[in-house]
Amino acid sequence: MALARLVLKPGRERSLLRRHPWVFSGAVNTVAGAPASGASLEVRAADGRFLAWAAFSPSSQIRARAWSFDEAEVPGPELFRKKLEAALALRRARIPADAGNAMRLVHGESDGLPGLIVDRYADTLVVQILSAGCEYWRETLIALLRELSGGARIYERSQGDGRELEGLAPRTGLLSGPLPVAPVEIIEHGLRYAVDFAAGQKTGFYLDQRDNRRQVGMLARGRDVLNCFCYTGGFTLSALAGGARSVLSIDGSAAAIELGRANLERNRVDVEVKRAEWLDEDVFKALRRLRDAGCQFDLIVLDPPKFAPTPKDAVRAARGYKDINLSALRLLRPGGLLATFSCSGGISPELFRKIVAGAAADAGASARVLQCFGAAADHPVLLEFPEGEYLKGLLLERN
Repeated sequence: MALARLVLKPGRERSLLRRHPWVFSGAVNTVAGAPASGASLEVRAADGRFLAWAAFSPSSQIRARAWSFDEAEVPGPELFRKKLEAALALRRARIPADAGNAMRLVHGESDGLPGLIVDRYADTLVVQILSAGCEYWRETLIALLRELSGGARIYERSQGDGRELEGLAPRTGLLSGPLPVAPVEIIEHGLRYAVDFAAGQKTGFYLDQRDNRRQVGMLARGRDVLNCFCYTGGFTLSALAGGARSVLSIDGSAAAIELGRANLERNRVDVEVKRAEWLDEDVFKALRRLRDAGCQFDLIVLDPPKFAPTPKDAVRAARGYKDINLSALRLLRPGGLLATFSCSGGISPELFRKIVAGAAADAGASARVLQCFGAAADHPVLLEFPEGEYLKGLLLERN
């Protein structure tokens, strides 16, 4: 028997019947049983039909997140073990060994574990617990990860807006195993990177761009490349290893630039004859300055941080995306390539394409779409959960 029950308003069950895992507060009619934050409850339609087992989140507009749509799959250690084993098996099947030793092991709702992110960097697991439900079951989930992953350590990076919206305080620190005596180093498609899993952006590295970095590297031979928002140099090293004539890398973080330089040193055997320049400057200002100086490039990468976490931020974010794409298109030589990305959940792929098209029009540039980018296969997207498709990108060729 359920300890608590959430009943929806009439007609508000359609999304759950389509197996979308979120229940918004406006769809809730009643909650019976006084569930604690993160506790499991039944979700039922107004007519009494069972819809899902979910985790209750009294502080969030997403009032409940579904663990299961099967009434027999009651949330608990057995179900979580099943889901984690399935997530690990998917990565073993989808990610080739030569891709490297870093990948996302658990991708939240897309792996049936809403609010749980687990990234593996060599022998280190970095965990983000971002929902009330995962916080409620944190000890069980951490114990299962320790058992199933074989990692030497587990480090927590549970922080950010998403956790705050769930009514949860930030939590960071070592959960299991010893801290490494040297920087954790990963290998991606033969390139070596140091990862600052304790203080770097996200969990330390942008694993979702793995395949796109390789693609950019394959396109870079003989080209002058501009890498904007370069962070620790992922696209930079890929372009250099791919034979770029030169790469100018720009980021507003001096610490990220230094890590990028260090990563270049780690790969000096592969890229020693190539030319790399690093610039610690605000990217918006740098793009305008380069344009005014008459600089031109053959390949430009725009991989900015999240401008629009939610749809309500889309209007403000659209201005930022248009600004950088407009400047980049003006810096492209005829026949040049622009790889432009958005990782904002509040910007749909359709809206992003419209923004870039508007930038091209204002730049007086005609361009063709050569490819659409998405996240690597260890960041799966469920058909019933389109919100999981947060990373989108376009490869454009200027006519």
